[in-house]
Amino acid sequence: MTVTVSGPDFVALQVRDVEAAAVFYEKHLGLRRAPASPPGAVVFATEPVPFAVREPLPGVDLDTVDRPGLGVALWFRTTDAQALHDRLHAAGTTIVKAPENGPFGRMFTFVGPEGYAITAHEG
Repeated sequence: MTVTVSGPDFVALQVRDVEAAAVFYEKHLGLRRAPASPPGAVVFATEPVPFAVREPLPGVDLDTVDRPGLGVALWFRTTDAQALHDRLHAAGTTIVKAPENGPFGRMFTFVGPEGYAITAHEG
């Protein structure tokens, strides 16, 4: 029997302050919390892949890294990248790449509350 992998099935960001990070994603991106989350985490009801913020794993010290997630590309799909950009910019969120048309539609990159770079794109 051959073992296969179908792709990512769950994405979680390790954060210093789980509740503050969860509130950011609720307030600014409109994500909704899933009905249940494990201790130390908030899981959002995102499709097709669940997304969460969680306490750091043992041995992870987020204060010793220049930027969490460096080298990882995390993209969120949105119905209107420009409107989301404008809302985040107005709220004081750091924008690291201005909106532009890319291979997956209109896109831009912002920095979340814990320093992760996140790209939003229309799709």
